[in-house]
Parts: sequence; structure tokens; C-alpha cells
Amino acid sequence: MVKNYFHRNGLSIVFISLFLVTLVLQVYFGWKEELSEYLEKGHYLSFYGYLRSGHFISATFENFQSEFLQMALYVILTIFLRQIGSAESKKLEGREEVDREPVARPDSPSPVRRGGWVLAIYRHSLSIAFIFLFLVSWAMHLYGSYQAMIEKNTLVGKPVLGIGQFLGEPTFWFETFQNWQSEFLSVASIVILSIYLRQKGSPESKPVDSPHMQTGK
Repeated sequence: MVKNYFHRNGLSIVFISLFLVTLVLQVYFGWKEELSEYLEKGHYLSFYGYLRSGHFISATFENFQSEFLQMALYVILTIFLRQIGSAESKKLEGREEVDREPVARPDSPSPVRRGGWVLAIYRHSLSIAFIFLFLVSWAMHLYGSYQAMIEKNTLVGKPVLGIGQFLGEPTFWFETFQNWQSEFLSVASIVILSIYLRQKGSPESKPVDSPHMQTGK
């Protein structure tokens, strides 16, 4: 039986919708926060002006880059590393379905059917995509954080630092590492908690009656 569009795409629809709603709310409350500070200094910041501000760019990509770093490391490290009992780990011994060499079939993705260098890249395309998104987001976070410093210093009449000097200041690195550590903690949590805890119906959990030391789903 053919299911409706939402049934077939519900997970992505819900998460993209949540992303857009929370992004809109972030923009609105971020603008209100910045506007309050600007008004205290006798200046005004329009909503459109806020969307181009370092505060908005930095806050947005500060979160993006930590998420993409988390996913890149998770995809890559789960190739080689194991955790006994975790639903998020491959089995301790032996090869699994994801380890087999790709075989070209009529319904295989186009890069698999083409082979050669296209397939060589496609074999690692998920990690490449996450690494690329991380690097772009990290660069945008740096740009936004630097612009935010320029805007704040200009607002209060302080001298503006060069980009090299700015990288020597603690602000950017504090923003960076406070996000990275939270992502590493969240991955460690799902890896370890899935050893002992269950969620019926979730593919992120082992079956409820599985022994704790069963590794993988």
C-alpha cells in the first residue's frame, strides 16, 4: 500500500520544520537583545540590519559548526571504534553489511554504476559532506564573531582589532569550545546510555529484551 507523503518523509519534515521555527525565534529574540544594547548607546538597529550583523552570523554558525563536527566525527569514528553493548556501535568482531564492497546493480545510485573516481569519492561522500559543512560553518562563525567585535567596539568607541589579533583573544575560542564539548557529551551519552536503557520502537535503541552486552541493534 502506498503511504502518503508525510508518512514517507515525516522525520525530515518534522526536523526541518522545528529547525525553521527555532531559527525564526532565535532571530527575533537575538534582534531584541541587540536592539536593547544599541538603544542604551543611543543607536538603532533595524531587523534587516540585524540579519547582516556579526551577532546573528556568529550565533547561528557557532551552533552549525559544532553540529557538523559532531556528525563528521561520529560517522568517521564509528568505522573503526567499538563500544561493547551500545546500540550505536558495530559488532565487536566480524564484518557487517556496511563494510562490504559496493556492487553495481540496476537500482544502485548512479556513482556506484559509473565506478572509477566517482565511486571512490562517493564511498566517503557522507563524511566529506559533513567535513565541508563544518569548515564552511567554522569560517562563517569566525567571520561573524569578528564582525560582532568590530560592531561592539565601534559602538563604544574602542579600537578595532585585526583578524590576527582577534584570533589571539579568548572570545572566539570560548564560543567554539563551549559548543564542541556539548556535542561530544551528547554523543557519549547516546553511546553509553543505549547500553543499559531502551526505547521501544526507536531504531536508536536495541530491542527492549536484548541483553545489556549485546553490541549493535
